[in-house]
Amino acid sequence: MNNSTPTTRELFRILKRKGALKQEIYTRTYKAFNMFKQEADVLAAQYMMKSLPTQADITVEYHDRGHFEFRLKFAGDVLIFMMHTNVFEFSRDHEVMRTSYVKEDKRRSYCGIIYIFNFLADSFKYNRLNDAGYLIGRVFLNRENHYFIEGKREVGMLYNNFATTSLNRRAVRDIIRSAMFYTINFDLLTPPYDSMKEVTVNEMQTALDAMLIKTGKRMGFRFERDES
Repeated sequence: MNNSTPTTRELFRILKRKGALKQEIYTRTYKAFNMFKQEADVLAAQYMMKSLPTQADITVEYHDRGHFEFRLKFAGDVLIFMMHTNVFEFSRDHEVMRTSYVKEDKRRSYCGIIYIFNFLADSFKYNRLNDAGYLIGRVFLNRENHYFIEGKREVGMLYNNFATTSLNRRAVRDIIRSAMFYTINFDLLTPPYDSMKEVTVNEMQTALDAMLIKTGKRMGFRFERDES
């Protein structure tokens, strides 16, 4: 047997340690996600209480979609918050792995993830399955309740805050508000003319039902950091 192969006792010890770590992070992430749900629901209720009768068509609506998803609809947009059920570690090349915080304790690099997507509300209303969405941020949370965000402009934050920033209700409210603010200012752009100048007969015949002419704020579904 190879000298590097662990004994049964060592194998079970590693299994228990790693399993306990991931379970701890999952539980913490799940509690955090429920905090996101609660704060989003409160925010929607607050808006509706303060809105004027003349603003009846401009609503903020919270929709619970189960244990791992909820939606926040406002004006013509929908933010979808989703919790991944697995725990992840960063690659060796990730900026987080170079921080002293993670180097001191490698277990800190294991995180749960909460995703924030932006879609057009009409995409769901009219069942436009070809419409594009956009990942505007993802929240990473470790066993010590420290977090950071990879995301677009107002949503993102620096990796070096990971060592000192804990997730609490105030932070959750700020994240939701920042995501909404970014979305409100993330306007729908006209698709390039060349991408739409040719339409088949089949596409035109089914367009009213399926809306096959793709609509999206940036005509794509990808995640990248804005420079501005």
